[in-house]
Parts: sequence; C-alpha cells; structure tokens
Amino acid sequence: MLIAHLQFAGAVLLGLSLLHVAMPKRFAWSEELARLSVLNRQIFWVHTFFVVLIVALLLFYPETLHERTSLARLVTTGLVIFWLARAFVQFFVYSPKLWRGKPFETFVHIAFSLFWLYLVGVLACVLILI
Repeated sequence: MLIAHLQFAGAVLLGLSLLHVAMPKRFAWSEELARLSVLNRQIFWVHTFFVVLIVALLLFYPETLHERTSLARLVTTGLVIFWLARAFVQFFVYSPKLWRGKPFETFVHIAFSLFWLYLVGVLACVLILI
C-alpha cells in the first residue's frame, strides 16, 4: 500500500516538474535569470535537475525505499527532512502577500501545503515501517 502512495507522490511530483516547462514563460524566467550571475543561474538549473532525480526515485523505484536496509533508512530519512523543510518553506518563508486575497494563488498555496504534508507523512510511514 505504501508503495502505491510513493508512486502516487512521484507521479504528482512528475506532473509538477512538467509544469516547469510552462513556468519560464509564465514567470519571465529568461528576464529574471538574465540578471543573475552565471554561477547563480547555473545553481538554479542544477538544483531543479536534482529535484527531478528525487521525483524519479519515488515514481520508478519506490520499492527500494521500502526495503529493510540501512541505505533505504538513510535515503528515506533524508527525503523526510528534505520535504519537511519544503513544507516549512511553504508556511514560513513564502510571503502571504503572494497568495492572500487571490483565489487561484490561495488554492495553489493550500494544495501545495497539503501535498507537502502528505508527502512527509507517507515517507515518515515508510521510515517507521522499515
């Protein structure tokens, strides 16, 4: 059952990563990133790539996180910390000015908040059971 939740989470994350195809135009990334130094611009793209690798792990190899091995516990612990930090950012770093009073943005904020918490919960369950 947890493997199905991991695959579902991976599929949702894959969908979110596919949205990144439209994000550059929607958020004027070309203009925004052009103002950054080459180093910062490359860090942005490299970090995006590595998040996609995590998505691939959840979607295509969820059973490896469910194995009773030290490596599975270590990786799953890292993922719990990673996504818990992401949930923290959603609540305490992003300014409420970005979504408050804006129906679509409020919906997105709530949906992402719930998803990050769901993801932490699923990974925490896996960690407890392995």
